[in-house]
Amino acid sequence: MPAPAHPPHAACGIAAPCPSAAPPLPPGFRRLMAAQFTSALADNALLIVALAALVQQGYAAWWAPLLKVGLMAAYVLLAPWVGPLADAFAKGRVMAAMNVVKMLGLALLAVGLHPVAALAVVGLGAAAYAPAKYGLVTELATPAALVRANGWIEISVVSAALLGAGLGGALVSPWWLGSAWATACAALGLPVNTLTASLAALLLIYGTSSVLNAGIPDSGQRQPSAALHPAALLREFRAANLRLWRDAEGSLSLAATTLFWGVGATLQFAVLRWAGEVLHLPLSQAAYLQATVAVGVIAGAAAAGRWLALHQARHGLWAGVALGLLMPVVAQIDQLTTAALTLALVGAVGGAMVVPLNALLQHRGAVLLSAGRSIAVQGFNENLSVLAMLAAYAVCEAAGVPIGVTLSGLGVLVAGAIAGLMGVEARRRKYSPRDL
Repeated sequence: MPAPAHPPHAACGIAAPCPSAAPPLPPGFRRLMAAQFTSALADNALLIVALAALVQQGYAAWWAPLLKVGLMAAYVLLAPWVGPLADAFAKGRVMAAMNVVKMLGLALLAVGLHPVAALAVVGLGAAAYAPAKYGLVTELATPAALVRANGWIEISVVSAALLGAGLGGALVSPWWLGSAWATACAALGLPVNTLTASLAALLLIYGTSSVLNAGIPDSGQRQPSAALHPAALLREFRAANLRLWRDAEGSLSLAATTLFWGVGATLQFAVLRWAGEVLHLPLSQAAYLQATVAVGVIAGAAAAGRWLALHQARHGLWAGVALGLLMPVVAQIDQLTTAALTLALVGAVGGAMVVPLNALLQHRGAVLLSAGRSIAVQGFNENLSVLAMLAAYAVCEAAGVPIGVTLSGLGVLVAGAIAGLMGVEARRRKYSPRDL
């Protein structure tokens, strides 16, 4: 029997490709990127528009992080069921249907539903969209191409965050509210001061994403659940969650990405507040500064996707320590240009951390569970972290904790926790030489 082209790496059994040969992206992958980009673009712009709605309606500042809580709650509450849903049907069709749910949330916001409640409806669609999207990446890409595919997906995600923050800032600016479209909405009797024209623009973007999703090639893989009863699915999910946490590579990558996304969601709001208080920027301009983080993530994700193979994923932990150490530095800056450059660096080390570890987590999840179920478990843990950290941030806001203290505290948390994970991993490898 001939030897494989690349010997498998002992730690994870993955064939290590030649560094000079970038594995090809799977068929249909570019359409998937375009579809998820447009959906994520609207998601990120919607958050800025919803923040403006809170301000217009006179809510206190501590309501702002609760918008993200409303958006993410469904990821945690529905995690046992969205994974089997994504695995049971063509994932492109699932994504198209979930964009329609997001559009319903926008319509409810336009007719006066509380912004937090409206984003909770959007979150229902997003919760099922995520396992379908990442599960399809795992089904389409070979293990050798998975880090590269994840790098491109993360570049697409953060590009959408970058442009979405800019789009959101534009949609709440005086320029947009005085535009011809907004004037037309007013002529039709629609209340422009409730951002109706902005929501109409976002509806159009979600509709475009649905059309793109519907045309994504079907991988042909189906894995219906053995039982459809909600209690049985809950038990199945609990067992899947435990199985991934008990796996050496799975638990390492899951712990790191869970921490990263929780801190990242909190940083999203902290940067907006910091830009307003320290740099004296209005919301529309603070959104552009927030987007500089996404510029850095694009660079870090691209570098990780190009230079790190799957068996090298744990090297991304060093970038996590750097991420934590940079955040107290950000808290001391009061110059716009320096702030933008430092935030871009924060994004770069964040992208270099999350891309390889996310790819390792997806690979281990697909091996141990299934594509959709593993992403649902990942989403449950990561978004539980988001909810907990945003709740803590809201408490800090209500208590009047200075924003510099909040940013520094987040940095210490990240650096210390990632250093702890590195210590645990070093001890495991020391006493388990078979994994070396």
